[in-house]
Amino acid sequence: MRYYLIAGEASGDLHGSNLIKGLLSEDPQSRFRFFGGEKMLQASAGRGELVRHYKDGAVMGLGDVLGKAGYLLRKLSDCKADILSYNPDVVILVDYPGFNMKIARFCHKRGIRVFYYIAPKTWASRAGRNRQLKKYVDKLYIIFPFECKYFEAHKIPYVYLGNPLLDAIRNCPAIGESQEEFRGRCGLDGRDYVAILAGSRSGEIRRMMPVCTELVERLSRREECADLQYVIAAAPSVDVEVYRKLVPPGLADRVKVVQGETYPVLSHARAAIVNSGTASLETAIIGTPQVVCWSTGAFTAWIARHVLHVMDHIKYVSLGNLCIDKLAFRELIQEDFNVDELEKEVLRLLFDEEYRDSMICDYGDICTVLGGDGASNKIAKSMIQNIL
Repeated sequence: MRYYLIAGEASGDLHGSNLIKGLLSEDPQSRFRFFGGEKMLQASAGRGELVRHYKDGAVMGLGDVLGKAGYLLRKLSDCKADILSYNPDVVILVDYPGFNMKIARFCHKRGIRVFYYIAPKTWASRAGRNRQLKKYVDKLYIIFPFECKYFEAHKIPYVYLGNPLLDAIRNCPAIGESQEEFRGRCGLDGRDYVAILAGSRSGEIRRMMPVCTELVERLSRREECADLQYVIAAAPSVDVEVYRKLVPPGLADRVKVVQGETYPVLSHARAAIVNSGTASLETAIIGTPQVVCWSTGAFTAWIARHVLHVMDHIKYVSLGNLCIDKLAFRELIQEDFNVDELEKEVLRLLFDEEYRDSMICDYGDICTVLGGDGASNKIAKSMIQNIL
């Protein structure tokens, strides 16, 4: 069969790649065409074609969307034309709702089957999209257990077969690498370090890094942190110089940038400062004590709080906390994301063993509710059954 997948972010590329592996396992003669990234291209094993890379024109926040409106419209138009030309058996939309909901409507009107993989987070905002999901999507595949109750309440049929992140992390070869091998390969010495995941988009990186580097300066003056190192896990889609330019020259010996090694960076870290998103759930699965940080531009924050009422709909912003409906790890959101609060929390993560143990225990609960191994293959098999 012929599959057309659309992923617009690094996390979508990861999930899309694992889904492609599952589809190939169940349907060895399958062919793929996709908007995505290197992971999806590699997973397709010569049976797929990358039409456009997700990092081209990546945006964050309403202001960024408005600034790149012309590009996004061209991208949308090109995608529609390419789908018609390819004539797939199904279009599989991977997250990325701002773009993919438009594609769902387009395909539905032309009689093209649509599967939505990783549902839009309508439980947090834009609940009006539920009506579109009912109308334009043939099968909705969700990956978080807390979404089941929500979509049942809104009478939206769904399929839940577990979360593919468990497989992605457990099957990553670098996770099994020894600490000595990892440090030697990445040029790190034997000191403990704090991992910093500042995000993969320019806006979030610019907001995260100044607070994090100020924290490094403060901790460097504390005796108990004198030997501590800091490792920035740079996203593969971002030039490492974007991160390095935000590190003051005086901290260059303490702050290292390692690109494309997020999982091993996390697995060997003493603690992690994580930009909210999929990375916080990955950190929980890997088992590294963390604090989640999130801030956005003033205009986007105003939209979230006063128009979308996000904070009225959900208790937490982190997927791990949402999974167990409990604050397993602290969230520093918008005004709370400042160096004073961050310093307090990082010191607890580093030195409060009871606090660390409690968090890791909660991580076990998170992994349990996410389901067992093999989610990607189960989802792929379900998709094929729903096409035939």
